[in-house]
Amino acid sequence: MNDDAAPVRDASLGPAVLSAAHKLAAGELVAFPTETVYGLGARADDDAAVAAIFAAKGRPADHPLIVHVSAPAQAALFAREIPPVARRLMAAFWPGPLTLIVPRAAGVAGAAAGGHASIGLRCPAHPVARALLAAAQQLGVPGLAAPSANRFGRISPTTAQHVHDDFGADLTVLDGGPCELGIESAIVDCSAEHPVLLRPGALTRAQIEAVAGEPLRRPDAGSAPAPGTLAAHYAPRARLVLMPAATLRSALAAAQAPDDALAVYSRSAPAALGLAGTRPIRWRAMPADAVAAAHELFAALRELDRPGTDRIWVEEPPGTPAWEGVRDRLQRAAAAA
Repeated sequence: MNDDAAPVRDASLGPAVLSAAHKLAAGELVAFPTETVYGLGARADDDAAVAAIFAAKGRPADHPLIVHVSAPAQAALFAREIPPVARRLMAAFWPGPLTLIVPRAAGVAGAAAGGHASIGLRCPAHPVARALLAAAQQLGVPGLAAPSANRFGRISPTTAQHVHDDFGADLTVLDGGPCELGIESAIVDCSAEHPVLLRPGALTRAQIEAVAGEPLRRPDAGSAPAPGTLAAHYAPRARLVLMPAATLRSALAAAQAPDDALAVYSRSAPAALGLAGTRPIRWRAMPADAVAAAHELFAALRELDRPGTDRIWVEEPPGTPAWEGVRDRLQRAAAAA
């Protein structure tokens, strides 16, 4: 392992960031932190570099990536047009955890867009990501295509170690510490007549609608393609089952000779689930607060999904708007079982 490949904590435009920017300009891959999850980045205007992302992740080439830009002015390089609703959302939430789908400029970032006529754009808020984008821009890189830095369909990474666990020590990773928000950005399709919420995130539906000036529609067959919207995604290797607290209690009571192959992630306390005493089931508490639960979700699932775990039983989160992002990730993780 060389020094460049080691995780380096640096929130400034320092040597580690500059080295990573030069790698990106040369068509190499670099993983970097955002406020949501870690991204696996390549220069978005280099189809060969972008193809290396798809190959590394094992991701279908028609499943589009998000292009990260430093400012709305950079977004204009990739967009055929930026509709008024997208401009309002950019002004309110960029930099931040919001991806906007807009019509793609002809001949630009075709591989990053998965060959589609639209493209997803985001301006991240994490200081390391912003420093990297600024340094890369100085080297002629207009933006970074960057999906989550994990194997396709698996649990997203929220620490540099998670990235190395998936890709090994040779990948250059800028270590910005644990991601603040912990789940991916909300995605709003602004390419049609009315905005559509394709993926919930840390920003609530109500927050986005207040700026959009109209209700967000639900996805349908005509919605633009977007990352992280497959029915099955974010999955551990163990089989994840999502169930209400009462069902979880019944399932645990009926479990035959439970052992360490079963892990439980719930807001309900062990005694309420019948786990008090000597039953050798691993249990982790899910925070009662939606923001805290989102922050730790992927790290918790990775911890529970250690070798030897066969099943992860998860208590359903509340059905309130604040929990929509966490609920979405768990539902997709369970769909992969």
